[in-house]
Amino acid sequence: MKKFLQSRLQSFYYAFNGWSYVLRNEPNSWIHAAISTMVILLGFWLRLPTRDWATLLLAIVMVWVAEFFNTAIESIVDLASPEQNPLAKAGKDVGAAAVLIAALTSVLIGLLILGPPLWMKLVEIFN
Repeated sequence: MKKFLQSRLQSFYYAFNGWSYVLRNEPNSWIHAAISTMVILLGFWLRLPTRDWATLLLAIVMVWVAEFFNTAIESIVDLASPEQNPLAKAGKDVGAAAVLIAALTSVLIGLLILGPPLWMKLVEIFN
């Protein structure tokens, strides 16, 4: 049982190392972090209902997961193909496109969920 628990803890260690790697090496991750934080703070300010929180959190996580997978793809491609190769470029470009699609979809979800209550709050404040 002790060995099992140690291996689970080791798995968390590796996962946090990966998370740290993304934050240290991917400048876009800081953009994701800033926007994620702003959306969460805005959600608290607007007192969103639980269902809206669930949707927003899924959208935020979707972008982060895409960024993590993209970083993994880029690292593996760089290892497998240190010289320029059209297929390596295609792999990296497709990974980047996945992040873009996730981010744009998250923006739309954010506008649909945050837009109406934010508009109402702003009308309240400025009237």
